[in-house]
Amino acid sequence: MTISTEYLEKCIETLEKSYSLIKTVEENSIDYEIYRNSLVKGFEMTLEQSGKLLRKKLELYFSSKKAVDALTFKDLFRNANKFGLLSTEEVNRWFEYRDNRNSTAHDYGQAFAEETLKLMDKFLLDVKNLKVIVDNG
Repeated sequence: MTISTEYLEKCIETLEKSYSLIKTVEENSIDYEIYRNSLVKGFEMTLEQSGKLLRKKLELYFSSKKAVDALTFKDLFRNANKFGLLSTEEVNRWFEYRDNRNSTAHDYGQAFAEETLKLMDKFLLDVKNLKVIVDNG
């Protein structure tokens, strides 16, 4: 089964572009706010897309699509570890990303956005690795 990762690739490209641009502007400028907002939204979209694609990848390991559909986001990643797709360290980082995402849904302040920025280097590496895992079927 081939799983299309085109949208995830576009999400990654957008996130990388926003991340590179935020590094070129003054922290208190309106451009910084624009790029940070773009990063937070891009992070959320990329995280959700990653979960959807991992769900499709895990269908190969379950007896039914329904069983995979019943898994929570974190259970998807626990099973990715169980089946050797991701390491325990990677899964723990994905949990951190999800926890951050859950915080962004409830707190629209500056602090949460800055926390998201701190995760960006690791997140970009992990999401690219996940894309490779999904692509290699």
